[in-house]
Amino acid sequence: MRWGAGYGKKRSNSALKPILIPQLLQIPERNICLPVEDYLPELDTLTPIQGTLWVEHKGTYLAVRAEAKAIVTLACDRCLGQYNHRLALNLEEVIWLREAGAVIDPELEFEAAALLETLPPDGNFDPAQWLYEQVCLAIPPQSLCDAACEGIELEAAATTPLDSRWSVLAQLKTQIRDDCGLI
Repeated sequence: MRWGAGYGKKRSNSALKPILIPQLLQIPERNICLPVEDYLPELDTLTPIQGTLWVEHKGTYLAVRAEAKAIVTLACDRCLGQYNHRLALNLEEVIWLREAGAVIDPELEFEAAALLETLPPDGNFDPAQWLYEQVCLAIPPQSLCDAACEGIELEAAATTPLDSRWSVLAQLKTQIRDDCGLI
């Protein structure tokens, strides 16, 4: 168990335990709906992940769907300041059930190339791991606190160098500024 940044103890979601795939076939509807309202142990979020995750066994594949939201704290790539970012997930994924090395049937009604995820038909589906991966993919690759963020503000040059060894460079900068107006 982990502690959040002063927001209380984070605990793992007991509803998101691995699901034995053959057990989904025993359920009359062949699907399960999992409420999500907790922290994932591997992921630091400001608020618990809240939403719903559905897993449905379709014979040769699992149809997984999730609607969830959370708030994460990110560091701006420009100014390095921290800001809170809302994540909203509304996604679906098809996970093909096949043994490793099985040949793809060319007559399948869906495009086999789109099925990048596979699980063995007698294996487990880990909804917590799947949700963790989806939340990580939803975090923006470029973190900006604001579209108009100007970045780190540079302080005006000090009038006296911090180290006397730099005094010659400071004089040269002043001379160039006066002569050319460059710096």
